Amino acid sequence: MVSFCCTQGQGDMGYARLLFDEIPEPDNFMWNTMIRGYSNNSSPEAAVSLYIEMLARGVGPDNYTYPFLLKAFDRQMAIEFGGELHAHVTKFGFCSNPHVQDALIHVYSISGEMDAARELFDKSPKQNSVLWNAIISAYNRSKKYAESCKLFAEMEELQVEPTMVTLVLVISACAKLKNLEYGAWIHRNIENCWIVPNLALQNALIDMYAGCGDIRTAWSLFENMEAKDVISWTALVAGLANLGQVDQARELFNRMPERDIISWTVMIDGYMKANRFKEVLEIFREMQSVSVRPDEFTMVSVLTACANLGAFEVGEWIRVYMERYKINIDVFVNNAMIDFYCKCGCVENAFDIFDKMQKRDKFTWTTMINGLAINGHGEHALDLFTRMLRTSVRPDEVTYIGVLTACIHNGLIEEGREIFSSMINTHGIFPNVCHYGCLVDLLGRAGQLNEALETIKNMPMKPNSRVWGALLGACRVHRNLEMGELAANKILELEPDNGAVYVLLSNLYAKLNRWEEVGKVKDMLMQRGVKKIPGCSLIEINGNIHEFVAGDCAHPRIEEIHTKMEEMGRELMLAGYAPDTTEVFIDISEEEKEDTVYKHCEKLAIAFGLLSSPAGATIRVVKNLRICLDCHNAIKLISRIYKRVIVVRDKTRFHHFSSGSCSCKDYW
Repeated sequence: MVSFCCTQGQGDMGYARLLFDEIPEPDNFMWNTMIRGYSNNSSPEAAVSLYIEMLARGVGPDNYTYPFLLKAFDRQMAIEFGGELHAHVTKFGFCSNPHVQDALIHVYSISGEMDAARELFDKSPKQNSVLWNAIISAYNRSKKYAESCKLFAEMEELQVEPTMVTLVLVISACAKLKNLEYGAWIHRNIENCWIVPNLALQNALIDMYAGCGDIRTAWSLFENMEAKDVISWTALVAGLANLGQVDQARELFNRMPERDIISWTVMIDGYMKANRFKEVLEIFREMQSVSVRPDEFTMVSVLTACANLGAFEVGEWIRVYMERYKINIDVFVNNAMIDFYCKCGCVENAFDIFDKMQKRDKFTWTTMINGLAINGHGEHALDLFTRMLRTSVRPDEVTYIGVLTACIHNGLIEEGREIFSSMINTHGIFPNVCHYGCLVDLLGRAGQLNEALETIKNMPMKPNSRVWGALLGACRVHRNLEMGELAANKILELEPDNGAVYVLLSNLYAKLNRWEEVGKVKDMLMQRGVKKIPGCSLIEINGNIHEFVAGDCAHPRIEEIHTKMEEMGRELMLAGYAPDTTEVFIDISEEEKEDTVYKHCEKLAIAFGLLSSPAGATIRVVKNLRICLDCHNAIKLISRIYKRVIVVRDKTRFHHFSSGSCSCKDYW
């Protein structure tokens, strides 16, 4: 009866304890049964308490007590009780028992003490595959997959016969390392030894081949399986998604006979990695419709999609949903929420989460610093960086990119120079090409073009197109034709199909009224078949994302939108607005230029926002390219006329419009 009540998932430990307490003198078997029951039912604290009670009542442990007790430990339990229980193991003479050693290795590995786990393994007789499995599993858990493969090779040399568990572990390590050659060698050995793989090993092989990009072999193994489970299907879906074959992954996903939370998360993550953020939200809604409860890993991907789409309403709903269903909000979820709020222009909300976090990692600090930077709060970003330096969290290369970005968007030239120098002097971080790109951008925007070019020439690595692009952008603003042509030619040597370069160079010529050169650039663009990226703006209304391009006529409410735009035009004219066509670099009439800027996609999105949202609601727009000067000036007036807060996020920064003012800080 006690054994039945201790059954995992089906028993009742409360009733088991009532029965157990009726036994006058329970023996080892009964104590071990109860300890195992508590461990299997995720109550390691109760298992430890019962173990202490067992010793107090004069009953000593046996070979089974410690494996039952230790295998259910989590990290906190391992840290708190691991060392003391190891002392008990030594005291009662069970150090040589391989199953007890296996359990101790598990405890040390989850507590992060891999040196202690390895020392325990090295002192043991290495003829038992149980211990090899324990230490290889420990290294896998610690993400030291190369050590797992080395141990397997050593195991082979000592002629210790691996089990199915060993093979699954080492194949999984190969998958994480993307070591297709070693994984395929192990697979050939399995076939040569006439080992018949079980389902777990077949799934591990599919995951390894798919994860290493060999979809053909993974598919062949999948097709030849006599029995498949949800893990088999998910491994192949993940492999296709990771290779960017998201449509094929979705087709296979739709054929799955059953799907679990991992399957849904893999598909969501695949869309997220492919930057198909609207599909992320669509499949998340589908997941909701079949009553599959997401976990924290799912929510990180969904929040990231909301951040990139500017889907503020959906992101807010997700936060409430997580609180209602008690989804674990760990540091990764908090980081995703900070990023989401920053990318929706709600820095206060982001900082509120940041301030309340009990534990922060370097990504938390970096995300918050970068969020402040792109929202125009450069000095606050630098203050937060100073706070970070006073903690035990060390900045890394990405942190410094965020800090330099803060300097760029706020024109903090001297601070930027000092921070760039402190990377090496203070933290021993050698600047990479991205850091040099930030420095060039900072100097270029400030008009220090000669210093920016000298910085490029003195770089210890070859400058990439983004570095030269920063210089070209600065040359366009400051009308330096000679240096601009140099930068453009350097980019085209690296990326001849980069459409943005032709546009920037054409703009530079047009600003100087060099229309003949503008024509030559456009001819070159046509001859090489290079396509310009079209401007596109997104706006969220009632949880749905609406997309607009310049001159859009495809939206189902386009007639209403055009009527609203005509109304906006009349109101703008009454407010003293005059179209700014200085950034229309086409040799056409002034009237045609005015019509061109009038139909920009962000204006269409704002008109739709005014039509579809209640009075006083904030309008948030995300644009894939840089907002032009005319749209910037027009939106400032629209905000005042319609008494709306309007937040526009373009390719590089935020523009916060409120009652006619704009808080974005940048150089036009």
